[in-house]
Amino acid sequence: MWQRSPSDGKMAGETSESSGTSLLHDAAATASKPRHFLKDVIFHGKFQLLNCLTPEENTGCQHGLYFQDGERRVDYILTYHIKKPSSSRSNRQSSRFTDNAFTRSLRRGTARLGRAPPPQPRGDPEVASQDHSMDYHVDDKRLHREEFEGNLRDMGMELEKDEDTKTPGVGFVKIHAPWHVLCREAEFMKLKMPTKKVYEMKQSTGVGAKINTLVNKVTEPLYPNVEDNRTQNIKHLSYMFSREKQHLFDLSDRDSFFDSKTRASIVFEVLKRTKCTKAKYSMGFTSLLGSGVYTDAYPLHDGDLDGENVEPNDRKLLYEEWASYSVFYKYQPIGLVRKYFGEKIGLYFAWLGLYTQMLIPASLVGVIVFLYGCATVDDNIPSMEICHPKNNITMCPLCDRACSYWKLKEACGTARASHLFDNPATVFFSIFMALWAAMFMEHWKRRQMRLNYEWDLTGFEEEEDHPRAEYELRVMQKSLKKEHKTQKNPTEIAEETTNKWKQTVQSAMAGLQLTEKEKLTCRDRLPAYMTNVVMMLLMIGVTFAIVFGVILYRISTKTALHMSNNPTTRSNVRLTVKTTAAIINLVVILILDEVYGAVARWLTVLEVPKTDKSFEERLIFKTFILKFVNAFTPIIYIAFFRGRLVGRPGSYLYVFESYRMEECAHGGCLMELCIQLSITMLGKQLIQNNLFEIGIPKLKKLIRYIKSKRRSFQEEEREKKLQRYETDHFLEPFAGLTPEYMEMIIQFGFVTLFVASFPLAPLFALLNNIIEIRLDAKKFVAELRRPVAARAKDIGIWYNLLRAVAKVAVIINAFVISFTSDFIPRLVYQYMYSPDGSMHDFVNHTLSYFNVSNFQDGKEPMDPQHQVEMCRYKDYREPPWSNTPYVISKEFWAVLAARLAFVIVFQNVVMLMSDIVDWLIPDIPKDISLQIHKEKILMVELFMKEEQGKIQFIDSMIPCGGKEKHNNHAPIARSRSIPHTHSHTHANNF
Repeated sequence: MWQRSPSDGKMAGETSESSGTSLLHDAAATASKPRHFLKDVIFHGKFQLLNCLTPEENTGCQHGLYFQDGERRVDYILTYHIKKPSSSRSNRQSSRFTDNAFTRSLRRGTARLGRAPPPQPRGDPEVASQDHSMDYHVDDKRLHREEFEGNLRDMGMELEKDEDTKTPGVGFVKIHAPWHVLCREAEFMKLKMPTKKVYEMKQSTGVGAKINTLVNKVTEPLYPNVEDNRTQNIKHLSYMFSREKQHLFDLSDRDSFFDSKTRASIVFEVLKRTKCTKAKYSMGFTSLLGSGVYTDAYPLHDGDLDGENVEPNDRKLLYEEWASYSVFYKYQPIGLVRKYFGEKIGLYFAWLGLYTQMLIPASLVGVIVFLYGCATVDDNIPSMEICHPKNNITMCPLCDRACSYWKLKEACGTARASHLFDNPATVFFSIFMALWAAMFMEHWKRRQMRLNYEWDLTGFEEEEDHPRAEYELRVMQKSLKKEHKTQKNPTEIAEETTNKWKQTVQSAMAGLQLTEKEKLTCRDRLPAYMTNVVMMLLMIGVTFAIVFGVILYRISTKTALHMSNNPTTRSNVRLTVKTTAAIINLVVILILDEVYGAVARWLTVLEVPKTDKSFEERLIFKTFILKFVNAFTPIIYIAFFRGRLVGRPGSYLYVFESYRMEECAHGGCLMELCIQLSITMLGKQLIQNNLFEIGIPKLKKLIRYIKSKRRSFQEEEREKKLQRYETDHFLEPFAGLTPEYMEMIIQFGFVTLFVASFPLAPLFALLNNIIEIRLDAKKFVAELRRPVAARAKDIGIWYNLLRAVAKVAVIINAFVISFTSDFIPRLVYQYMYSPDGSMHDFVNHTLSYFNVSNFQDGKEPMDPQHQVEMCRYKDYREPPWSNTPYVISKEFWAVLAARLAFVIVFQNVVMLMSDIVDWLIPDIPKDISLQIHKEKILMVELFMKEEQGKIQFIDSMIPCGGKEKHNNHAPIARSRSIPHTHSHTHANNF
């Protein structure tokens, strides 16, 4: 515990005197050694100046966790802007709250009567008037703060102000919740706390127990070095805290009974309930933050991360055993994460850890499938036929005029590479990944239920949250408008000009009374809903337009490269166009992701959701739709549309009458799909998920220092020790878990949706997540302010999105296998058209003939390298010498029927197998179900023993004569005890 220093007991005069001496010393040091902060950081590269105030480097932040008395812990911090006098730093003063009732009544009286306008400063009249209006604005905020802080003290909170800090322009309000407030709010919030009752958890026996013991011994080095890294056999019986039943709980150490996470959440709950009612509108805590009355609000971290004299704390332990890259191979200390950050963040990291573990078998199978393709590429008959030196098949030009005829053997490399991802093993891998997704979902439900039991959330039900400030404001405006219409008449119109203040107060009070009855209806939100629909369609249209623009880029670039005089350029046209187009798509996706995130938030704000939970769910849904369409539209185009709207030689399909639609390579579009998918997935993971998460917080930290007006920076300033709340003030505010979940959901889509075309996707996702876990951990521990702990028993809407993606993945993979790859055409040829049941002559079977004399005027090659009469193209059409030339042949319809049949069979079989897996695996583990039932029985027994103890205590307090009189009334006492006995029996039967 932080020890109180001897200087804490000094008198106020001594403190101010020492402060003044220190300020004079600072001023002298500044005059003797001037130093420009931005110049040192940017031009001289002295980035250590930034780190001198960060928790990693500053070893002096040992103060600030307690009030000035060194006993009351700081549970929460509010910051506000203060106007510093420009003459000298020595004019700064420190003001602290006291519990002086006279001072508080004097302030409130001043607020009621109004403040006399300050005297006009001399000088320029315009500057004077601006300063005068600014002073009024500052005074208005100060009055709001005084009222709000007075209401907090009325709620039982203890406050202390500090304006004499090393952070210029920022004042701090330290909040401490005393014991009686913690007990009261814990009872209101229905917090489950451990009781004195301890019971032994039932351990499994038999073969399963021996296997678990063996596994635990093998995985011993993988567990972090924390106290609660293993499941213990002893557990405290938990019960909702009650002030009347405090004897059930172990209150021997009141300071540690409610940990810092719980204390901060209790204070936050009080802050949300406290309001300012003297203004025209009732202003809650979020309204005060939004209007600038307070600039920030946050709980404090427990301590420093490193240093010579750093005391052990949970934050330091998390930094060493969780946020370090050197422990990437270890399990996460989920229990400690939950203890420090709360259940909601703990569930996120538990889900991320389980998802990463489940990627290990998927990655192994994907690598095996890829190696199978590599091993069988030399035995693949179609690619061998294409690459054969005697292959003299002449193909039709790939573009008009600029392109010439070409030999099929030039596509040898593409055909061999396509076999790596287009082989019979990919069908098996698609089925495996569909079952893997079902297993992952079921495994997470079981893991989630186990965490709910361990974290005492089995009976937790989320209550309706407090209305958001924006919702209250809209309802207030609606109420005032309605009241104004009902009470407006000519007499009131005449009175309005004479008594505006009285009418405003009456309307506001009437609006306050109507707020509870009024609510925003669908009619009120109709303009916002219409705006949402139009903007969502517009953003999706923008995505389609950009994809269409990239298509035009590929078409025009391919034509331009074919006209090049460089033979190397002409030989690598396909690879160049594919790669550059994929990179352009990646850059556009990264840019639009940021734009769509801002648009989704703006649209959600327009809807004015009532609660924070409703706001979060609507924001998640919009963001997911826009980002999902943005990430997968280019991939869907290549997989299902490219090469199918081309036409044939002599009758090609054109865009804008000049751009011929692009074709797939002879090996199909699967290779191009693989290139697009790999570049998009790896680019998003490396650039957006990792580089942005590292670079942007550093950049924002630099901007915050610039905005804090630290224009001068001397060496003596580096040696000063900031308070804990000052250090946390410069950390990045916590923005929620939505970005973290969103990037993982999109990655889950890459892993499952098109896995048939890219079996290495699980491997790249696994490698990314190993880094992502430690990166997120370091960000939460060292880069972000400590978030307010939030209780949650599941991951919410994200689970529904995961299930939806897993279901859609089955359908998409069925279409990829049947329509994008050549798997179905090969099967049809082998079993219907091959004379010997082999794949020989398959390539020739898939190529149609075209007479070059049938080219349209101006579309034939300008400089043909080969003099040919017939060229070949990939399609199922009748030859030019048939009675119906260039008409779709019967082979096309046979292949199409087989493709559709495969989609139907694959989809139903895989979904049936997924449902069977879902049915076979119970959502609640059997041992957890038994432990929950045992807890209910123990709780009933505990209360029965308590009641019997009360009866025995009452009997012992009654005199002997009174006992005889009491025995005469024994039947009545027994009759009253019957319901308790009955409930006990019923609970045991349950």
